Amino acid sequence: MRRTQRLRGGTLYHKKVKRFGILISFLAAVLLAQTSADPSVTARKALDLLLSAKYSDLNPLFTPEMQKAFPDAEMAKLGAQIRSFGAVGTIGAPAPQTVGANTIVVIPVAFASQPINFRFIINSHGLVAGMFMIPGSTPWQRPAYSQPGSFHERAVTLGNDEWKLNGTLTLPNGSGPFPAVVLVHGSGPADRDESVGAVKVFRDLAEGLASRGIAVLRYDKRTAIYGAKIKEMRDFTLNEETVDDAVRAAALLRTEKEIDPQHIYVLGHSLGGYAAPRIAEEDGKLAGIIFLAANARPIEDLMVDQAEYLNLPAKEIDGVKAAAKRIKTLEPGDADLPPILNMPISYLLDLKEYDPVAAAKKLNVRMLFLQGERDFQVTSKDLALWKAGLGSRKDVTIQTFPALNHLFVAGEGRSTEAEYRKPGHVAPEVVDAIAKWIKG
Repeated sequence: MRRTQRLRGGTLYHKKVKRFGILISFLAAVLLAQTSADPSVTARKALDLLLSAKYSDLNPLFTPEMQKAFPDAEMAKLGAQIRSFGAVGTIGAPAPQTVGANTIVVIPVAFASQPINFRFIINSHGLVAGMFMIPGSTPWQRPAYSQPGSFHERAVTLGNDEWKLNGTLTLPNGSGPFPAVVLVHGSGPADRDESVGAVKVFRDLAEGLASRGIAVLRYDKRTAIYGAKIKEMRDFTLNEETVDDAVRAAALLRTEKEIDPQHIYVLGHSLGGYAAPRIAEEDGKLAGIIFLAANARPIEDLMVDQAEYLNLPAKEIDGVKAAAKRIKTLEPGDADLPPILNMPISYLLDLKEYDPVAAAKKLNVRMLFLQGERDFQVTSKDLALWKAGLGSRKDVTIQTFPALNHLFVAGEGRSTEAEYRKPGHVAPEVVDAIAKWIKG
């Protein structure tokens, strides 16, 4: 699951600030928006203030929601974390991308110890509506199994409402109709390539499968584009995070003339696989599901296992265990409690009623389960549950790969998060297994 961290900000004013002070803050923000209409300029200014720890000057660049949501104490923690990366080296040029009324600006920064990409969401008023910090990586290189002369890509848009998302449809050359796959992300904010450190899982899959005659649709995840807006929601669930957009993606594919509407599949990675049975039930027309490192157990159970595997300090492990235990006892009357393990109570209550294995057993579609044996995030414990519930079905295929990690990249020895920062690609045998299964 992704290691993207939301930058925690600070507020310039105390909760009991006088209305006059709030008015001054608002007017200052408006003036800043008017004098810096270019989102790239705003983002670079915000970055400079962040890196120089001038949080009181940064605060007026925030939307009112950001000012309320991020206290000064968290900004201090953020500053300490940024300093841990070492001295600031080169700062790259801002890369803006328009998404609805907002502009996402990514600025790469080379620190002494590692590269970091700072992502700023700038709203239509020129204010910072969200900030993210994502580990950077070396430039992506095509895997050997990609044959760029055999496919082409075009931009698509999912939906036309407040949650619309940009995506990429990778199509084999020719008129088709082609079978097609919707790629569904793991947990956390993610771009359409599902970039994790130095690996781009979904871009590898898109080009690899398109080279083998299979169309692929990938898109930016809702939580990566609308993070600030989602933070204000009181009823956020797995549906809003993942399910609804995957269903919209499948519906979009059925409108494309090159696509065979009878052969559309969903491929879910990690949390995307956990959600896949719900996606298939909601869609009702899928030809099959592909599960890549899909957890069958509740998310909080995985977090406990991961904390122990990573050998976190005993106090932190105990904290995760206590939080996981609390999640098990949640009731509808707890809806107003603060998030637990960074998950809203509405999200956790929704998942208490969800059993992905039981949901999958009700589906009359083909299923393919792929699992890396070096995966420490979703392990053999989960695969055993899928096998117990579905392994006897003739339309279910299960395959494991001894050398692969959670990103389906080959390696040796004990897998850790540091491994994700090394350039690598989804293993060719995984791409071949998926293509063979779809065509079979």
